[in-house]
Amino acid sequence: MRLLASLTLSLMFSVAVSAQITIFLAGDSTCANKTADKRPETGWGEMLQQYFDPAKVLVDNRAQNGRSTKSFVDEGRWQAIVMSLQKGDYVFIEFGHNDEKKDKPAVYASPEDYKANLIRFITQTRLKGATPVLMTPVSRRKFENDILVKTHGMYPDAVKWVARKESVALIDMESKSAAILARYGKDGSRRLFLQLKPGENPNYPNGVEDNTHFRPAGAEEMAKLVVDGIREDKLGLRKFLKK
Repeated sequence: MRLLASLTLSLMFSVAVSAQITIFLAGDSTCANKTADKRPETGWGEMLQQYFDPAKVLVDNRAQNGRSTKSFVDEGRWQAIVMSLQKGDYVFIEFGHNDEKKDKPAVYASPEDYKANLIRFITQTRLKGATPVLMTPVSRRKFENDILVKTHGMYPDAVKWVARKESVALIDMESKSAAILARYGKDGSRRLFLQLKPGENPNYPNGVEDNTHFRPAGAEEMAKLVVDGIREDKLGLRKFLKK
């Protein structure tokens, strides 16, 4: 009887574990987890778990500062995700900020190489029975004459092209985040980014004016946009979102 009970509990535990869905985040510093010495800088990926019950959906943030589709592959980070994937998992893919840097060969990926890398990510994710979700890069805070301007060149359109070609869900973070920044305005949007005066925070004694990376309020806004995208794209994940 004890052996039977033990086997039953073991089976129940196995089923419970296999039923959990993991969302893997593959991306750059706008999404990545931050260390204590960089606070209050916050990646939007750090804010996503709160929208899901971790017993049902676990967010595994593999994004890393300074990475592109090229360096993510070259460093083995993408393969590590592939090896971890289980059927029913999701991979949210958001790159672009570093792919576009022609002066940095270690990360630069031309628009065509960027497309090829994204297609590789999609193919390998699907082979594992998981679902890829493409994301355009989030907007930088750059205003000219009080009008927000785009900074990512051809890369957001490249993501959209791949999404159409491969019939993949797309969350257009560039457009969504641009709308948020425009709503806050040139001055108001500062509170979303890593903007600190000298002496305001011991991690940045000389102050900082960063128009790419977020503080908690900005990361929270971006995570909400991801949740909106999950609902809009009618992903299966939406049934696990907290009310």
